[in-house]
Amino acid sequence: VGGERDERLESVEHLLDSLHPEDRTALVNSLTTQLRGPGELVEGSYRVRTSTGDWRWRLSRGRVVARDENGAPLRVVGTSSDITRIKDNELALARINAELESRVSQRTQALHDSNASLQNTIDKLQQTRQQLVDSEKMAALGGLVAGVAHEINTPIGVSVTAASFLQEQAEKLALPEDDAEAATTLEPLARFRDVAVNSSALILRNLRRADRLIKSFKQVAVDQSSEASRRINLRSYLEEVLTSLQPSLRKHKVELECPHDINFETYPGAIAQVISNLVMNSITHAFTPDKPGQIHVNAHAEGDSLRLIYRDDGIGMDEATRKRVFEPFFTTKRGTGGSGLGMHITWNLVTQALGGSIQCESAPGQGVCFSLVIPIARSAPTTIG
Repeated sequence: VGGERDERLESVEHLLDSLHPEDRTALVNSLTTQLRGPGELVEGSYRVRTSTGDWRWRLSRGRVVARDENGAPLRVVGTSSDITRIKDNELALARINAELESRVSQRTQALHDSNASLQNTIDKLQQTRQQLVDSEKMAALGGLVAGVAHEINTPIGVSVTAASFLQEQAEKLALPEDDAEAATTLEPLARFRDVAVNSSALILRNLRRADRLIKSFKQVAVDQSSEASRRINLRSYLEEVLTSLQPSLRKHKVELECPHDINFETYPGAIAQVISNLVMNSITHAFTPDKPGQIHVNAHAEGDSLRLIYRDDGIGMDEATRKRVFEPFFTTKRGTGGSGLGMHITWNLVTQALGGSIQCESAPGQGVCFSLVIPIARSAPTTIG
């Protein structure tokens, strides 16, 4: 039913001849399975070639109306209808669904990438915020320490003057040595003189130690105006600084890796103090007396910044020590005269005087790596080459 006169189903042979090659085997297998079964209804969809050479989809449905004595079907009666439009609609719908699924997948991936980027941005902002908080805390504490040091500097100086005068006068106190009676009478005074001389010497030693600590405390507050900036050749200046430290480095090996053509304007005194503090930190904390240490200093330009990497092959730090390395008054050598200010002064010099940043990486037995990034003054561009 339906279709042109030459498209009607006349025989099984005619149907098989006009079937689409891709549908022939599947249709035969399907119809064979259905006819051999106990059911009376059979159904199949397939493509056939029309008289114009086009392929049309058809749906054939039938009922078994006669069987032989063995139950095999002898005759099937049914209908065949054109379902090309339905199939075309199904294919179009499938293409639309596939396109929609592809778009949803792309949008989902884009959303996932966007969320990942947003989370990465949030993490960086939180890290930056924490760094700013830590920076403000250490700067405030450093300012407090420097302020206290300034306040007690005067009384320390007065005490040094008074103790020096006392020692000088006690040493000048002359007692008769050839008069036994006078010597006996003045014996308490002689003992007092000796006590005064020894005590004033002890006071002076400790006051001078306190004075050295006060000077280191005052260095915590970095004043850029205390030194005028000037243009330097980085390699030449680093070589000068390391040469000046040779008396302390005679047991150790130092390697400098720096191009000869980096010239820029900076505060050279701050750079010298940073290098000196890092070297002394290695000598004091990283290297053992029985093994010479190695220090490697690498400096190179990165765009508008200078990156300086300082490494040693010492004993390294555990995580707890690494996290506190820049804190004021934190030291692992308290009993041997360490004030715990060297690395905090270094941090202040880098972040305040030089306007840069400093990071520390270390692990037990792995040495230490300090990475410094120092911006280059735009008013005095770096010359490279």
